[in-house]
Amino acid sequence: MPFKQHGRQYDLVVLGATGYTGRFVAEHVAGNLPTNLKWAVAGRSQAKLQAIVDECAKVDADRLAPSIEIANVDSEAELHALAKKACIVITTVGPYCMYGEKVFKACADAGTHYLDCTGETPWVARMIKRYEDTARSTGAIMLPQAGVESAPPDLCTWALARFLRAKLDAPTSDVVISLHNLSSAPSGGTLATVLSIFDYFSLDDLRASSKPYASSPIPHPEKARPTPTLLQRWLGVCNIPNLGVQTTSIAGRTDVPVVERTWGLLSQIPSRKDQFYGPRFNWVEYYKPRNWLHGVFVHLGLVFGTAMIALFPPVRALVKRFVYQPGEGRTKEEMAKEEIEYRGVATPDTPTAPGKQAYCRAWFHGSMYSLTAVFLAQGALTLLEDDVELDGGVYTPACLGQGFVDRANTAGFKIDVKMIQN
Repeated sequence: MPFKQHGRQYDLVVLGATGYTGRFVAEHVAGNLPTNLKWAVAGRSQAKLQAIVDECAKVDADRLAPSIEIANVDSEAELHALAKKACIVITTVGPYCMYGEKVFKACADAGTHYLDCTGETPWVARMIKRYEDTARSTGAIMLPQAGVESAPPDLCTWALARFLRAKLDAPTSDVVISLHNLSSAPSGGTLATVLSIFDYFSLDDLRASSKPYASSPIPHPEKARPTPTLLQRWLGVCNIPNLGVQTTSIAGRTDVPVVERTWGLLSQIPSRKDQFYGPRFNWVEYYKPRNWLHGVFVHLGLVFGTAMIALFPPVRALVKRFVYQPGEGRTKEEMAKEEIEYRGVATPDTPTAPGKQAYCRAWFHGSMYSLTAVFLAQGALTLLEDDVELDGGVYTPACLGQGFVDRANTAGFKIDVKMIQN
């Protein structure tokens, strides 16, 4: 499929290509995107970038080699110059609360489409507030949180709601997504982000960004989120029909603002109004433990572990000494054994289909950093090839629609949806 005309020097620039996640993105681009792609790898070190170019040549010797662009994330001038050369910038330079804002601003100013893989929801909320008006005026399509945080649950929810519209002509009420299986370990960069976010945002900032529908462009007209029982609030465990025993998800607070923003955006985007989930939509994410006792331990560990890291800086400093450092992580042999699986159910908001639910299973075999590379690179390809019918602004992965879902499926992230009787 031919690329859209854009008049920029590059179709795509991967910023931070020498970092842990950036290398995965560059390799996925080299091995999977069209060979006529005009692209560049960008960062601070000419020598390290050249090593990435050499590695990309080993992946596919027939494609156009990426150019090298020197750009420091601390230099607004260099970032603005880079953004003006690119149709799309993918940035993997984190923590984004430290290194992300100048990149975000440069792309919004230049009308350059943007993707990142942050999970820092208060930072994303700040970027929306500061730069969405600019992106609207320049036509820049901005897609933060488009990696493993938080594309999978966002796309699963979108697929479930689309299925109910297609099969029952019904909007969606309650959606439950379960992180059914996760076999992975975070890199040093991911750990640095988790440990540093409390240094850059106050507890008030964190609470504000996690309020129900805080990132949605419209308020929820009826109810916010499912209210847990007192027992669930204390122990974290519940039983969901068709999903089994569930407990608190480590990714829940990261993913929910994205899904709820999708809900609001789909009600406003002219080309997406037929995809709107419905006025009584509610969403929650859980994690599938081995049993009830394991679920209680997971919940209490998350509650007390997060409290210790958030409230006591010496604890954060101590933890940093015993984990992977930025740029470090598992070996490729170890990562090849990783996998992730989501399951979910969606209830139609109609009295004409009693007991019916849409059931979703989504999975990926391989490193979570490979999966992030899939979403970032295939999201960029969707913007290059498809008429996504989006004006400038800050969007979510699901706003890219079926073209993005299909490309992710081809690249290994599979989603299967069917109807079940509850």
